[in-house]
Amino acid sequence: MGASFRNTKQILGLAGCDLLTISPKLLDELASTSIDDKDQFQVYLNQDQTAGRSQERKKYDRLNEKTFRWMLNEDEMAHDKLSDGIRKFAVDARKLEELVRSRIQQRK
Repeated sequence: MGASFRNTKQILGLAGCDLLTISPKLLDELASTSIDDKDQFQVYLNQDQTAGRSQERKKYDRLNEKTFRWMLNEDEMAHDKLSDGIRKFAVDARKLEELVRSRIQQRK
């Protein structure tokens, strides 16, 4: 899942990603962007790049939830950034809801 985009080029670079969280401001910019040439942006995810690569499993993959939460809590940067990110996503979700609500009202 892609998130925390700062510009539309980053979003376009993840074309094909299953899930993206995009701020209302960047959604508006994307809506007004014309993409005629695929070379305008660099695609960061594609199957050709990952084919044949064996990816090392992280130690977190095999943890139970209790141990994972403890390790997350012990990593101050990870804990603080995760909490900050969740708060910012909540703010953006409310902005998106209001944007959609106002556009629906405009159509009535």
